[in-house]
Amino acid sequence: MLLSVIIVSYNVKDYLWQCLFSVEKALAGIDAEIIVFDNHSRDGSVDVLTKAYPDVTFISSPHNLGFARANNHAIRQSNGEYILLLNPDTLVGEDTIRHGLAFMDSHPGAGALGTRMLNSDGSVAKESRRGIPSPMTAFYKMSGLCSLFPQHRRLGRYYLGWLSWKEPARIEVISGAYCLLRRQALEETGLLDEDFFMYGEDIDLSYRLLKAGWENWYLPDPILHYKGESTQKSSFRYVHVFYEAMLIFFRKHYSHLSILITLPVSIAIYAKATIALVTTTMKKTRQSLGFVNKDKETDPIYIFYIAPQHMAHCQQFAKRKGLWAEFHDANKNICEKPAEGRRQRTFLTYDASAYSFNEMLERISRLQDNRVALAVYYPDQDIVITAADIIK
Repeated sequence: MLLSVIIVSYNVKDYLWQCLFSVEKALAGIDAEIIVFDNHSRDGSVDVLTKAYPDVTFISSPHNLGFARANNHAIRQSNGEYILLLNPDTLVGEDTIRHGLAFMDSHPGAGALGTRMLNSDGSVAKESRRGIPSPMTAFYKMSGLCSLFPQHRRLGRYYLGWLSWKEPARIEVISGAYCLLRRQALEETGLLDEDFFMYGEDIDLSYRLLKAGWENWYLPDPILHYKGESTQKSSFRYVHVFYEAMLIFFRKHYSHLSILITLPVSIAIYAKATIALVTTTMKKTRQSLGFVNKDKETDPIYIFYIAPQHMAHCQQFAKRKGLWAEFHDANKNICEKPAEGRRQRTFLTYDASAYSFNEMLERISRLQDNRVALAVYYPDQDIVITAADIIK
């Protein structure tokens, strides 16, 4: 078998459904298997999706094992020459996996490969490629120097900002949201470090691959990443797990350095975590006391691009859901840039039966407008999926 796609999921039933829909299209003609490891979800993910995707292997854990342990469990049961670790809150372009496999075949020194991850507004996620967070690189990131000088080869090393987004490039860290691995490389370096419950395990694995002599690569083929629909990033648990992962990595790989280097970095990590906790506490307190933003934005508008045979049904759907909507024929060449002066959030909503995911991702990436985001309408399921909402 050529490829095993492994997806670890937790309480993201509808995003996982969409992810599997896109992955199955991307795997057409490829000898592959899909394994979903469900980390004790309580939203009925396994029961519902087992029926919708009978060819997918579902593993239902009685406990939440975390990201690293869950992936390792699935990897041990997989058979592919290559292994793709994929987040459930992603949407994969039809050519992305195929191009990645071809690249790995033609580059025998490549141990792992990442891709161009898009945010829902079409902008490129900076974490698509990163440098190893050495003490100095971490300092430049946490001090803000990386943001001030993003293309500087030393100060901006955390995000490798001098590299082109349009060309393949050797990088250091590959995101766990989309990580294509050569099984041989994984067997040589070992599986994900289970000391990391969530976050940081991708950095650690990338670093171990480099130290073992393998190459890590970035390719410009796109996926959409909703960036954390499987987690609550405003929660205390997220803050604790995220910054604990930073400390685990730092202690594992840099504890041998002088205390004059390790102590300031450790203090900076604790300081960042404390600030994040205080900010989260203040936000939750304001919400509990009923303080809301008086300048709350108006309801979003959904601009639908629909196949003619689904137009009437889509209009009825939008009416039932009370959506502020416009409708356009998908067969006509319509300007997709929202009207000048429009301030509300705008969702460009594409009929999945009329557009490929490659087309959707290409269109939204052209706009790069933070007022605009991608949405997908699935007429057979009567559902709209956005980064903000599931409408069904």
